[in-house]
Amino acid sequence: METGIFDTHAHYDDKQFDEDREQVIDGLKDIICNVVNVGASLEGCKRSVELAKKHSFIYAAVGVHPSDCGEMTKEDLDWIENTLTLEKVVAVGEIGLDYYWDDVPRDIQKKWFVSQLEVAAKHNMPVIIHSRDAAADTFEIIREYKERINKMVIHCFSYEKDMAKQYVDMGYYIGIGGVLTFKNARKLCEVARIVPIERILLETDCPYLAPEPNRGTRNNSSNLVYVAKKLAEIKEMDVQDVISITATNARQFYNVV
Repeated sequence: METGIFDTHAHYDDKQFDEDREQVIDGLKDIICNVVNVGASLEGCKRSVELAKKHSFIYAAVGVHPSDCGEMTKEDLDWIENTLTLEKVVAVGEIGLDYYWDDVPRDIQKKWFVSQLEVAAKHNMPVIIHSRDAAADTFEIIREYKERINKMVIHCFSYEKDMAKQYVDMGYYIGIGGVLTFKNARKLCEVARIVPIERILLETDCPYLAPEPNRGTRNNSSNLVYVAKKLAEIKEMDVQDVISITATNARQFYNVV
């Protein structure tokens, strides 16, 4: 039996799905084996948990994105920690640093990044890392947790292949999505070429970053077939092997059957 695609990072709680969310999700079942819906704001985390409760093949991750952490409180952190005990909450994320938008002072971003990493370490949870234009600071912080957090994925990886290799050498994963299919994706294609397939997770980041040939439209998990095909081309592998191996990677990463 062929293995379905595992979308390791989606945002079906996003308002772009408000008009037809259930219809879109129901349409995934023949293509997608599982989805992890990832929180960004605290409200997004709550909606992610509700989606996981409602749909058997959806899991949730909870965490506050760096661009949303400006008003974060200790009570919010406590809520995240308490929510980690729920059966279908499988990771802390997405958390990290974003110096591209730079909406939140960098010291505040670092404070809540570290606070949420501490919670993940305490509960032995996988972590989904958001890092944009913040390569050095992200790596410096993550390196301190190498012995305490076994599983991390650098979501929507956008750095050089040398940095990808450093993360892989630490035992961590590289998240790859629709950008891989873009015409200007030479750097990410190089990353995909050198990172072992066993350390790659497929992700959409939907509704964002739809791959070619649907670039610029609202993304959803079914588009991951185009990413899998491109990755198979780069790796000189059969596309079904790429789908199967990356799904196995995802189940191991999130500890789901």
